[in-house]
Amino acid sequence: MSQELTKPAFLRALEEEKVIVYPTEAVYGLGCDPDSETAVHALLAIKQRPVEKGLILIADNFGQLLPYVDDAKIPMDKRADIFSSWPNAVTWVMPAKPTTPKWLTGQFDTIAVRVTNHPVVKMLCQEFGKPLVSTSANLTGKDPVMSLSEAEQAFGEQVACYVEGELGGNTKPSQIKDAFTGKLFRE
Repeated sequence: MSQELTKPAFLRALEEEKVIVYPTEAVYGLGCDPDSETAVHALLAIKQRPVEKGLILIADNFGQLLPYVDDAKIPMDKRADIFSSWPNAVTWVMPAKPTTPKWLTGQFDTIAVRVTNHPVVKMLCQEFGKPLVSTSANLTGKDPVMSLSEAEQAFGEQVACYVEGELGGNTKPSQIKDAFTGKLFRE
């Protein structure tokens, strides 16, 4: 049997620059390969979200985020807060490397990143070998979907793969904090 046929459907979808839906800590997420402008623009079109707003990357470990985050610019006095909060549903807005694509950062020179403890997301990032774009599975301004059947009804064939798994049990999407100041952008 060819290796291509034995690859999981989510991995084929990501490699083919398509969008997937998967469970996260609180809601289902839309995700794709952060290095694929084609995939990110497809995700933004599905969500009806402007590119200027920027996106979150979710990873298995901080090392997966280093190609996008300017680690040298993370304030030394904030590192303990940041790294002690992971893995968990805490997203940090960090300085982006100058090479980080604008389709990820939007109008900002920062990038929002999270190291997850959700077993399905960890597996996805481990298998793919890098982080995923992660945004709630909903149209901008609408409530996020809370089940795969809701996601399938909302997005249909616009999404290439629906990954099964339980939500992580959090009641709200991840907190978003500023790595420079600790200020809370989203509780």
